[in-house]
Amino acid sequence: MSIGPDLTMQILRYYHVEKWRMGTIARQLGVHHGTVARVLHQAGLPRLGAPLRPSAVDPYLPFMLQTLEQFPRLTASRLYAMVTERGYRGSPDHFRHRVALHRPRPKAEAYLRLRTLPGEQGQIDWAHFGKLTIGRAQRPLMAFVMVLSYSRRIYLRFFLDARMENFLRGHVGAFAAWNGLPRILLYDNLKSAVLERRGDAIRFHPTLLEFAGHYHYEPRPVAVARGNEKGRVERAIRYIRDAFFAARRFSDLTDLNAQAAQWCEGPAADRPCPEDRTRSVREVFAEEAPQLLVLPEHEYPLIERRAVTAAKTPYVRFDLNDYSIPHTHVQRALTVLADPARVRIADGAQVLAEHARCYDKGRQIEQASHIEKLVQAKRAGRQHRAADRLAHAAPASRTLLVQAAERGGNLGSITAALVRLLERYGAAELQAAIDMALASNVPHPNAVRLALERRREQRQQPPPIALTLPAHLQGRDVAVQAHRLDTYDRIKDAADD
Repeated sequence: MSIGPDLTMQILRYYHVEKWRMGTIARQLGVHHGTVARVLHQAGLPRLGAPLRPSAVDPYLPFMLQTLEQFPRLTASRLYAMVTERGYRGSPDHFRHRVALHRPRPKAEAYLRLRTLPGEQGQIDWAHFGKLTIGRAQRPLMAFVMVLSYSRRIYLRFFLDARMENFLRGHVGAFAAWNGLPRILLYDNLKSAVLERRGDAIRFHPTLLEFAGHYHYEPRPVAVARGNEKGRVERAIRYIRDAFFAARRFSDLTDLNAQAAQWCEGPAADRPCPEDRTRSVREVFAEEAPQLLVLPEHEYPLIERRAVTAAKTPYVRFDLNDYSIPHTHVQRALTVLADPARVRIADGAQVLAEHARCYDKGRQIEQASHIEKLVQAKRAGRQHRAADRLAHAAPASRTLLVQAAERGGNLGSITAALVRLLERYGAAELQAAIDMALASNVPHPNAVRLALERRREQRQQPPPIALTLPAHLQGRDVAVQAHRLDTYDRIKDAADD
């Protein structure tokens, strides 16, 4: 059981000043008597009263101490199993208390105050500030924080993720705000900075190395589990949480970043410098600014590139949303080029579409022209399929369509009418009727329909019934034989007689 310094102080006072026994101290403070014994043993105070009674653990103490010295973090249960294999038959609870009494404690480590020269070093880290709801999407609200180690000048900007592109955008924003950059930048062991680390062997992210080469600074990661090496940015994050973000109201990310920039230029810059309380951060930064590295002539290109594949529909998925593309580029491997405001979809060097970036979830961002051209292509496709069917069944239909187009006819309606006639009368009859219409120089479906009716009447056949009509309507085209009326006259004459 670990206890705080207040309880440790009370145990020592009751034992040394009040002369209480360990059992009394344990009962009064509500702790185990083994905890009291451990505190007294660690303090090195002589025990008052009777000495400890002999224990079955005593013969194994040298082995326990030697093992704990070599493996300080070895669990009591594992050590109990090792001692049991060597002949110990005592209870595990008693053994666990004796292990806690003799386990070596790590010594408190002292740290030197780290001081840097002006313009020498900056420290960088991400900080998580909850989530931001945009439509149906909940995105993490991440703060990029950079601090100059000498003047403690803070740069703060919020993003909706911690990807490499936003990581580098934070760098560029800080360099532009300060009109320069330090010679060394310290990083925590982030995946954006360090891909792999084995001892002193470090494999940096290649994009970060390229970025550092462009701006001529040295990226340097801190040692593993050594947060004290970047304590300035850690304290800056705590200061941001307390002095800026607490109870902060904002409408969107743009508003929050505008308030953050104003805060960095105002209250954060006017606070006393921790290294020299007689001067403000703004005054110390004015001393440090001339020592910063000069910015290169051109900024580093910060475009987010993602390889995507368009499916059968004219959309590509990027960052939880679908963006439209021309229907001619479906089922292809494309590239998304994105920045915080725009999304462009490219096929090689050709930019196919450009959209405003959306941070919602499950939205379809479209250009009207993409959908309109797809609809037109579908209609034209249906017409072409019908024309191919006609050409295969009645080759003369091609000549009729060409002559109808020359006269300004609606090819869509003409094709649809000819297809209906093909379904009713068949290919051979339609071919013959089209030849008759063309011979009459009337390239129109009505002329074809009249020719079909004449041929049917000549063969004295009933009108064809469309199979697509409902059963109760299929009888309306049945030929009815007209009765002779003179029979009614004979019936009337017979009635008069």
